[in-house]
Amino acid sequence: MSVPRPAAVIVLAAGEGTRMKSSTPKVLHELCGRALVDHMLAAARGLSPERLIIVIGHAREQVEAHLAGSGPDARAVVQEEQNGTGHAVRTVLETVGTIAGTVLVTYGDTPLLRTETLAELLATHAAEGNAVTVLTAEVPDPTGYGRIIRDTTGAVLAIVEEKDASPEQRAVREMNSGVYAFDGLLLADAVKRVSTANAQGEEYLTDVLSILREEGHRVGAHVAADHVEVEGVNDRVQLAAARQVINARLLEGHMRAGVTIIDPASTWVDVGVRIEPDAVVHPGTQLHGATVIGAGAQVGPASTLTDTTVGPGAVVRNAVCDHAEIGPDASVGPYAYLRPGTVLGRKAKAGTYVEMKNARLGDGSKVPHLTYVGDATIGEGSNIGASSVFVNYDGVDKHHTTIGDHVRVGSDNMLIAPVVVGDGAYTAAGSVITNDVPPGAMAVARARQRNVAGWVERKRPGTAAARAAREAADQAADQAPVTGDEDERGTDG
Repeated sequence: MSVPRPAAVIVLAAGEGTRMKSSTPKVLHELCGRALVDHMLAAARGLSPERLIIVIGHAREQVEAHLAGSGPDARAVVQEEQNGTGHAVRTVLETVGTIAGTVLVTYGDTPLLRTETLAELLATHAAEGNAVTVLTAEVPDPTGYGRIIRDTTGAVLAIVEEKDASPEQRAVREMNSGVYAFDGLLLADAVKRVSTANAQGEEYLTDVLSILREEGHRVGAHVAADHVEVEGVNDRVQLAAARQVINARLLEGHMRAGVTIIDPASTWVDVGVRIEPDAVVHPGTQLHGATVIGAGAQVGPASTLTDTTVGPGAVVRNAVCDHAEIGPDASVGPYAYLRPGTVLGRKAKAGTYVEMKNARLGDGSKVPHLTYVGDATIGEGSNIGASSVFVNYDGVDKHHTTIGDHVRVGSDNMLIAPVVVGDGAYTAAGSVITNDVPPGAMAVARARQRNVAGWVERKRPGTAAARAAREAADQAADQAPVTGDEDERGTDG
């Protein structure tokens, strides 16, 4: 199929979207890692248009700020007053001038439209030599959409908005998607003559079709293969439905590329996620942003990864990872939290109830359980004992801890940064390390144990602890060995 490159794609994104009931402009609501308008822009860019123009109006500052990061090819045109789709297109042409060639008009709230469908519309438009070709679809319930009115030969006569439709016209199930391919020169002339004689008092772009047809120009239609594609998003219910469709498309693409998705119904991915073949994604997993999952890695169940890289063969279970880097064959979780700046080396381990932030864990090193590691560098082959804390914050500033290679940090250690534990060193369990530990040394930083006998019975009389202590003492006394003198006294007679 030969698809001509459009002279321009105009994306209408000026509406308020009151049914979203949100302070966020409708076209900036996000699904699967992209704003609504960005999904449409991505589909349009797939056509390589000579110009990409976005009409904005409501909350223009917010939308403009968002578009500033979407690429230099997108030009925003402001529709000061939202007086209809025809007025929006007329505003564009009055701003940028007449556009010769094919002009594609679409919407910023139709995130399900694929480049392939737009290309088919353009191909039909070119093949039939139409002045305008409308993208239509047969839908189960056309409520809210403009209806396609055809003559007995099937030619398109007009598009009637629901507010202006008769009962017979409202029964028509072929709906107008709002997406058109126009001859740019004919569009520029006809859009100036659109009337406001309708229920809303607005300039409808649909009226351009009637104008062109009355002047003897050919008006055609291309019926989309899947009606779901052309359905817009007008409220939160439709937003959720669109998110499900896009998510299902993404998961299908990954599975067909060699990824195992155990339960697609409970797995969510963003459009920017990359998963390599033979990776396995377990149920209840969410992959966001630019997350990358390496070949043969396993993620989940119940894991949420954002902008995180998981190396080949690594395993991540029941974990939350945000802007982290997990090396090949590394292990994370269950119930671990990797915060931004965390880097795990090859075969490293961040185990159960471990939290790490701005920390590097060297190849083969382990933080097995119940530990916080913040602002730290840990070398290769080291082990951090359970219930240890890298104390990095003094209430004002963050400080760094450095652990060398093949170090053994004992359980229940407090490492008070800034501090360095040298290569091959050990620290004793229960230590509070405040000074550097030389390589190969054993650091012991704890008070000598002192037992105060009888303290509980004296200080906590009448408690369960005091009774237990008395019973234990009595039992010990009863079990004490009998001395020789006691035997003699017991037999004197």
